[in-house]
Amino acid sequence: MITPTITSLLNAKAFESLVQSRRSVRKFDRSVSVPEEAIHRSLQCALLSPNSSNMQLWHFTWVKSPEVRARMVPLCLGQNAAKTASHLVVFQTRIDLWRRHARWNLEQTPPSSGSESDKRRMQLMRKYYSVLMPLAYRTDPFGLNTLVRKLGSFLLGLTRPVMRLGGRGWQRVLLHKSCGLAAQTFMLAMQAEGYDTCPMEGFDAVRVKKLLGLPAGSEICMIVAVGKGTPAGVYGDRKRLPLEDVVSIV
Repeated sequence: MITPTITSLLNAKAFESLVQSRRSVRKFDRSVSVPEEAIHRSLQCALLSPNSSNMQLWHFTWVKSPEVRARMVPLCLGQNAAKTASHLVVFQTRIDLWRRHARWNLEQTPPSSGSESDKRRMQLMRKYYSVLMPLAYRTDPFGLNTLVRKLGSFLLGLTRPVMRLGGRGWQRVLLHKSCGLAAQTFMLAMQAEGYDTCPMEGFDAVRVKKLLGLPAGSEICMIVAVGKGTPAGVYGDRKRLPLEDVVSIV
């Protein structure tokens, strides 16, 4: 058994403190402006978030213009977090970019000139992005690709464990999980910078996409408001179910 080091214990305490201090703040101090450098650093952290197959099928629209932010308020249903935010960041999934990102990943895995094991690993990686990713993401008007994915998963699953590929709904869940992880990383990074956030799910996605000129292939996961929190912006104590109600040990 490995004994935790002092450094690891201090890191764990610091992270716990960060998580404990993060709250969804609904009212920000309008007199405090969040520096753009803090947003930039936190977005850089968000890029490091885990995501499915390193496809990075996300896009983050940073709304820092006061004029655009003001027009966003009614589209966020007049929420106080949107009204008082210093910045807004719109986290989106981008399934329409799968071909470009698969090619980018292929470019990051050139043929290996090292050992035989390295060569085999690179070959597998190249097949992963040239064969498996098109299989997972390709669509057609008639749903034939979805049928192939589902039928192939069913047949392979008769004899061994497999990942059950599906249709558009399965793809959407896959992308929103990754995008949600990026949003959480961003919010924790902003907390470490000394500022507060509020993830908003109440918004008119159609009008937000039109206002920001987002492409048809984008789908908004959440809009995160950023600012310096106020005591009035924390709506009561944070209540969570007991650990034993939501954790099973087998």
